[in-house]
Amino acid sequence: MVGAGCGLQVLQAGLLHHAFGGYLAVLQDDRGWNKTQLSGAAALQQMESAIIGPALGWIMDRFGPQGLIRLGVVMFGLGFMALSFIDTLLEFYAAFIVIALGSSMCGFFPINVALINWFERWRARALSALSLGLALGGISVPIVGWSLVHFGWRATAFASGVFAIAVGLPLAMVMRRRPEDHGETVDGIAKTLETSQKLDAATPLSSRDFTAREALRTPAFWLLSLGHGFALLVVGAVNVHAIAHLKESLAYTVSTAALVITLVTLFQIGGVLLGWVIGDRFEKRLIAAACMLMHCLGLLSLTYAGNAASATPWVVAFAALHGVAWGLRGPFMHAIRADYFGRSAIGMILGLSFMIIVIGQVGGPMIAGMLADVTGNYRTGFTVLALLAGVGSMFFVLAKRPAPPLRSAA
Repeated sequence: MVGAGCGLQVLQAGLLHHAFGGYLAVLQDDRGWNKTQLSGAAALQQMESAIIGPALGWIMDRFGPQGLIRLGVVMFGLGFMALSFIDTLLEFYAAFIVIALGSSMCGFFPINVALINWFERWRARALSALSLGLALGGISVPIVGWSLVHFGWRATAFASGVFAIAVGLPLAMVMRRRPEDHGETVDGIAKTLETSQKLDAATPLSSRDFTAREALRTPAFWLLSLGHGFALLVVGAVNVHAIAHLKESLAYTVSTAALVITLVTLFQIGGVLLGWVIGDRFEKRLIAAACMLMHCLGLLSLTYAGNAASATPWVVAFAALHGVAWGLRGPFMHAIRADYFGRSAIGMILGLSFMIIVIGQVGGPMIAGMLADVTGNYRTGFTVLALLAGVGSMFFVLAKRPAPPLRSAA
């Protein structure tokens, strides 16, 4: 399941998340749409994820994530095929709604819920392994960028849709609901019948875990959600606008700018591997707080890189700081929530948190795009977002583990 989930993340990261900046740069030249209009598609995608997040969480807690993931792969591919036929901005948005819906149903959220149900002791390691897919997907960005330049965005989008379904559907068929449904145990650790009965009688799952309502009453739920959202201010802005910034401010070609994203990806892989080693041994929230400062410094390095001749060291610094921070912090976001609140209602808890996280997912691309249209470059927007990420580190510092639910304490 970890391997299949990693493969699905490669598809989404390579075809959508990392590659969207390439589509933005090409469509801006081809269709004449401005940055704010194109950023609206990214914002629409994230708003849709927040709106349906609680519903998806309820469905997964009740029926499991496996069916959603399979349907999502099909919709994700069909959305890209539809994108290849669009001519108007309204059609562009409509195609992106389908892509976004498919991405929500087969993406990071449902795959994480699936794996959280199978791991506890090595949860951070499992989710870090899953996040390798997000990082490895960035390696394919130069291929997508090359295809956009040589074959055009229509052919690239249609081929992406076909490839997503052909490869993604077999991977989605691997996903399962809970280990108990298949005669397995969490972490694969066998227990003797007597020990299992004693543990279940002493601390039943329903009393150990938080319900969604109980989680909402804890400061940790809100602090973690705000910290996650502030981190995505930077991640979202970089994914959507970094290639355009490199193209316009540093005179990079789209293909060369895509190579910078690949460099980010390589450092992201390093961050994921570091998280694999330290994630289950040290305090995850403090590691996440340090990563927020790295996001801040990385984006500032990209923003003030100077002219093309002197920019290389700063661009490399951006790739290192942002990539390592993203790879290290990303898997911990859901792992911390599962550690704090348990797995019984984790789907609904994550779905509700998405309604706060969307602040960063929508705000990052929109703030950067609108301020770039107003000022003529990305410097002001990127600076504001970097400073917000730095301030956001305090949310993780303050997000301490909540006391057990009253039922468990009693």
